[in-house]
Amino acid sequence: MLVTKGNLLANKESLRLARVGYDLMDRKRMILMQELTKLMDDVKELRDVIDVAYEEAYVALQRANVSYGVIDRLAKLMPIEDDIKIVYRSVMGIEIPKVTLEEKPLEIPFSLGISNSTLDDVFIKMRQVKYYTVKLAELDNGMYRLAKAIEKSRKRANALDKIVIPDLENNIRVISDALEEKDREEFLRMKKVKKM
Repeated sequence: MLVTKGNLLANKESLRLARVGYDLMDRKRMILMQELTKLMDDVKELRDVIDVAYEEAYVALQRANVSYGVIDRLAKLMPIEDDIKIVYRSVMGIEIPKVTLEEKPLEIPFSLGISNSTLDDVFIKMRQVKYYTVKLAELDNGMYRLAKAIEKSRKRANALDKIVIPDLENNIRVISDALEEKDREEFLRMKKVKKM
């Protein structure tokens, strides 16, 4: 490293930028943490609801199996869902998915001749579980992406705080000391020249 005023100024500017970068990374991490906390609250509420919905759907399925027999033939009549839409929203540059399943009017896909009310109940409950599951997938994926981004921001902020900023401060101190030493030597030399 050359001991020049230009290098001293360049290191001071790098230090200023590193401090600004650290502040930005820290703010980004805090904003992402707030977003993650909000998603975690939503997931907690949804998990309570979805647990109940799954339990009710499973009980309805057991009742249908008891009253109608194993219903795997009817399961093949179920339409395949292709109405799932995924769009992304950006939070501090992190793409968070928004998953939606188009809610269609309730149409039971089998006729009255081959089903009964317990089977209809299974269909309705499983349909509700499907919507909850799509929402849970959206929230879980968003939380995962935010957690990864928070970890990356934390690592970058720590690298700036623990490595880059101290190194730049040390470089500035070394260059400043060397320049001051040069100035003192120059002053002494000039004093000697003046005396001669």
